[in-house]
Amino acid sequence: GTPEIIFVLDSNPRTDGEPVPGHFRVEEAIVGPFLKEGQVLVRTLFLSVDPYMRCRMNDDTGAEYLAPWGLSECVDGGGVGVVELSRCESLSVDDMVTSFNWHWQTQCLMDEKLLQKVEPQLVDGHISYFLGAVGMPGLTALLGVREKGHVTEGANQTMVVSGAAGACGSIAGQIGRVDGCTRVVGICGSDEKCRVLVEDLGFSAAVNYRQGDVATALKESCPDGVDVYFDNVGGPISDAVIAQMNNDGHVILCGQISQYNKDVPYPPPLCDETQEALQSKNITRERFMVLNYMEKHEAGIIQLSQWVREGQIKVLETVVDGIENMGVAFCSMMKGGNIGKQIIKISD
Repeated sequence: GTPEIIFVLDSNPRTDGEPVPGHFRVEEAIVGPFLKEGQVLVRTLFLSVDPYMRCRMNDDTGAEYLAPWGLSECVDGGGVGVVELSRCESLSVDDMVTSFNWHWQTQCLMDEKLLQKVEPQLVDGHISYFLGAVGMPGLTALLGVREKGHVTEGANQTMVVSGAAGACGSIAGQIGRVDGCTRVVGICGSDEKCRVLVEDLGFSAAVNYRQGDVATALKESCPDGVDVYFDNVGGPISDAVIAQMNNDGHVILCGQISQYNKDVPYPPPLCDETQEALQSKNITRERFMVLNYMEKHEAGIIQLSQWVREGQIKVLETVVDGIENMGVAFCSMMKGGNIGKQIIKISD
């Protein structure tokens, strides 16, 4: 076996603490060369950090489909890489593969049933896109908008996206535009992100929630109210958006990142005023889970890759080099340090 670098969860921030890079550590481990039938040895190319991972740092993730990370065990999440050795029928050496359960290590032994083969030409060779725009965040954006957003071409709708410069929000807003929303307004946390949303991604306007009053800025950006709200953040920002929603509007409840470091259930309870607004205006707000739509994933990936190749959807990435920087990249992403999808490049 060869010594590999692996990334381990060292300690637990508890349910109401902020994660820091010191919660993780790097170790060397030997990955044995002995493949069982049905296994492959993969070399990791790119790894993903995502907001949902914060829940996996707790003893109880609060979600039946997410297992907690074990202390002193190798962390796992979305990854993409290349097959180096194979003892299975379906995968050959040099095949590109992805998995939701990829260990944070430079090489891994994996069972074929955990891997999906991916075709590099779908993304013009940008393999990391399979972790973002043409992967789970892209599918979350596409199916969230299509299943819960009720966007209708020609209906003069306004969509607001919170966490709009993140992996999912940046794609969701562009899909709203492609699907026919008249106005798409993003909420994010810096003037630079606002500029990117409007100038590079074609949003109609963007609001920096760290500058001035969100409600006032929203009124200016959404003169006809809000019909569709793609919610990635929850908390006071969402209260401000819902207060300006029109009758029969739709909230796509995708994430609540502003609440993930707090000990509250998911989705967190709403204040009375927001609850009252939802009821009096007949606004739908149902939790959206991309894993409930597995049968639509394959067609969704094809649609996303087509938009990306045609340039209808632009992809933003923040790339950090080196497995030793996983903890820094994760904690930065949780604080909004990324524009687009946060990716860690492990090898060429």
